[in-house]
Amino acid sequence: LDICIPVKFANAGQVCVTGDRFYVHESLHNKFVAGFTERARALKLGHGLDESSQMGPLINQRRVDAMEGIIADARKKDGKVETGGDRPAGQNKGFFFEPTVISGLPDEALALAEENFGPIAAITPFATDDEVYARANSTDMGLAAYVFTRQPKRMREAAVRIESGMVGINSFALAAAEAPFGGIKASGMGREGGSEGIEDYLNVKLTQVTV
Repeated sequence: LDICIPVKFANAGQVCVTGDRFYVHESLHNKFVAGFTERARALKLGHGLDESSQMGPLINQRRVDAMEGIIADARKKDGKVETGGDRPAGQNKGFFFEPTVISGLPDEALALAEENFGPIAAITPFATDDEVYARANSTDMGLAAYVFTRQPKRMREAAVRIESGMVGINSFALAAAEAPFGGIKASGMGREGGSEGIEDYLNVKLTQVTV
């Protein structure tokens, strides 16, 4: 939670590699939801130049409308809004939206099936490794994924089985100038950074010489 909260709500969730879906083992799910919700509820919204602010606004009204659509879809599909889910009371200026946590959603809900690019965290339980890999790979997106585990075998397995251009193990730190940055599936093509970023601008030529 110490790193999940600041990463999820940084820039009001408008970060391409932030976490939108949180798959938590069923033995820890309820405790995780309670702790995540408590911390999200405590975040202070405000102007970015106010040092006491912990989360700012969305970029425009279109993003606010998108958040409201995700919340409406979640409620329609019997999801539970643990906290947030609306524009903050008394906030008439700017495109602010409350830090939001949703649980109890089916996989087809927008909050789990699409990138929300906002301050909405969807938390859902899983029982087995095979289940969670299948569900995590079920969307059209594949930019970044993160796995937190103490077991080396699971670390290696996650790096192989997750369909994503980048995988962070026990860390949300991915970007570095010397590392390839990019996704697969509908999350783009090619890479920026590292030697791979140069190779994407090159054409390989085979030259065959017979003497």
